[in-house]
Order: sequence, then C-alpha cells, then structure tokens
Amino acid sequence: MLAIVGVAAAAVFALALPLAIGAEKLYREDELLSLERDATAAARGFDATAQPGDPVEFKPSSDQVAAYNAAGALLGGTGPATADSLVERTLDSGQVTDLSTDEQLVVAVPILANEQVVGAIRASRSTAELSERVLRMRLTIAGVAALIVALAAAAALALTRRLTRPIRELGAAAARIEDGQTTGRSPRSGIAELDSVAEALDETVAKLEAVVSRERAFSADASHQLRTPLAALRLELESRQLAGVDVDEPLAQVERLEATIETLLAAARDVATEREPFDVGPLLEDLRRSWTGLLAAEGRALEVVVPHRLPHVRASRGAVREILDVLVDNAARHGDGTVRVEVRPLNGSLAIDVADQGPGIADPDRAFTRRSGEGHGIGLALARSLADADGGRLDLVDAGPPTTRFTLLLRADPMSADD
Repeated sequence: MLAIVGVAAAAVFALALPLAIGAEKLYREDELLSLERDATAAARGFDATAQPGDPVEFKPSSDQVAAYNAAGALLGGTGPATADSLVERTLDSGQVTDLSTDEQLVVAVPILANEQVVGAIRASRSTAELSERVLRMRLTIAGVAALIVALAAAAALALTRRLTRPIRELGAAAARIEDGQTTGRSPRSGIAELDSVAEALDETVAKLEAVVSRERAFSADASHQLRTPLAALRLELESRQLAGVDVDEPLAQVERLEATIETLLAAARDVATEREPFDVGPLLEDLRRSWTGLLAAEGRALEVVVPHRLPHVRASRGAVREILDVLVDNAARHGDGTVRVEVRPLNGSLAIDVADQGPGIADPDRAFTRRSGEGHGIGLALARSLADADGGRLDLVDAGPPTTRFTLLLRADPMSADD
C-alpha cells in the first residue's frame, strides 16, 4: 500500500510542479499582454502635439498610465516625473518594452506620428491580483493532486485487503494445524500463487497425518507386545515372593515399567490423560525412594529439594514421573557426582531442575535428537515429547562441565498458589 501511494504521489508531484510553474508563467505573460493592449489603446488615442502642462486625459483604469514626450518629459498621467530606463529604451528603439517584478508589471509603448517616435505611454499594474490568481491555481492543483493520491490510497487499500485477507486465512489455517486441528482444507482465494500455497499446505498436512498415524500405530503395537512378557514376569516374581524370596525391588521395577508402558500407550493413542492438579512433593519423594539405592550402589548420592508451600501443577502424574525418571537415569548413566533434583516456582510455573556433576554434553543442540550418537538417544527425546504433550517444556539449561542441568517447566494451578 505504501509503495502504491508513494509512486502515485511521486507521479503527481512530477506532473503538478511543472504545471504550477508553467501556469504561473502563463498568467504573468497574459497580464503583460493585457497591460500592453491597454497601453497601446492609450497611445492610439493620445494627442501627439501635446506639450508639457497641457491637460492629458486617459480612460478610467485601475492601472497607472503616464505619457512622455520624445525628450522623456512627463506630459500627464501617473508615473515617474522623468522617463525611466524602460521608457527610454522604448523612445530609443521605437519598440514595446516590458518589465515584470514581484510587485508590479510595467509596459512602455511608443507614440508614433508620421512614422516617427514622438513619445511613449508607460502603463504599470500591481501584481496583487496576479498573485491571487496564482494562489487559486496552486490550491486547485494541490487539491486535485491530493484527490488523486487519496484515490490511489483507496485503490491500494482495496488491493492490499484483497491480498492480505487470504494470507491471514492461510495463517489461521496453519495455526489450527499447529493446535492439532488437521481436518478441513485450507481456504482458496482465487489467486493462483496463494492457492498453490494452500494446496502445498494441505499436502503437507496429509503427509504429516500419515506419518503420525504410523508412529502411533507402531507405538501402540509395541506397547501391547510388551504387556504380555511383563505380565508373565510379574506372575513369576509374585510366585517367588509367595515362596519366601525377596523380590520387592524387581517387582518395583516391573511396576515402573508397566506405568511407563501405560504412559507411552496413552501418548501414542493421543488419549487425554489425567491433568488434575496434584502436589509434586509425594511424587518426588517416591522418586527419591526409587533411585537412592541404585545411585548409592555406584557410590553416588541423590538430593531432592522440595520447598514448602509450592503450588500444585496441572499435568499428567504418570508423564511427569516418566520424564523425571528419564532425567535421573540420564544423570546416572552419563553424569558424575551427586544428582540433585530441586523444585522452584518460576513466573507462574513450576520448575524442576535435575543436575549432576559430570563431563557435560558435547553437542547441546542435539541433546534431544533421537539416536544422536552421543549416548543421549531416545530417552531425552521421549521426555521432551511427553513434556510438550502435557503443555510443559523440557530444556537443557546448562550443558556443563562441571554442571549439567535439565529443567522441566510445568503449568502451575493458579487456584492452589495460596494453599
């Protein structure tokens, strides 16, 4: 729109400026011709035999008219007492001469008798009326120019609206796709280039749906296939427990694996999992009990720091537990020193930090890439996917060394902030 209006304004200016200058020059020349005609008419009716002191009469006029003899003496009328340079040139050349200034227009016309110059008529006129005409002309040109620019702006606005409306609609369609609404076609506008973008967007959505469907089907099938051997393992462990064998730790690991499978299966099916507000304190206490022994066997400690009066979080309890298990497992496998889990409120959210003192991550940009080849394979990628699906965020905030820290952000429940 600015480009169209700018071009229109430049074109109007390029045409209007010479027009205004040329029209002013034309008006001035027209005034000089009118003054010359009046002076010529006065010269024709002037008595060439008049002498200084004789009464001289001219027709009533708003102009100042004066008569001079061949010697340059004023015979009558209104003008300089002696001939000025303009009148002298006329007396010498016998030609009409004129002078144009900002204040007045002056014309000198020769008086002829028997083909001899016997005097001159000098006529002068104020430029006040000319200035008014020029001003009206300039205002008219400016008004027409403004009208043309306004029409160009209106046309540009109509054109830009016609072009931007389908673009906004495409943007809205893309936003709906981002929110997971993949049904329906992208809007068509009748503009070939934009319609080609809409078609490409529809094709991309169709391909993405196919890929997502295959991944969900694979995840669901894999989860189902794992249920059967897990059930058999649970039965075997429970039978040994009845026989007096201590299998509490293996049974806890089986339960954890079953919970993980349920979480993955729900995510694969895109099932709305439990997102009722809950207190992360008991969950972190359970995390501490599960991992303290495993880390202690390797000579490492687990610190869980949970301050009082924390708001509840609105998330899936199973997904949060799975994410924290992945982070602690990653610290146990690839880190060193004490594993520290700390909870803190952060700008209306709840942040859970999992840190360790290890060699760090060599390529932070690929930490969440599946099978990155750096030893941080599918676990971290899965954890981030679970966080995103739960409306949270998982980031690597410190790649180390000496400290490697992951932060899980969860939505805090505002109703429980003051509890």
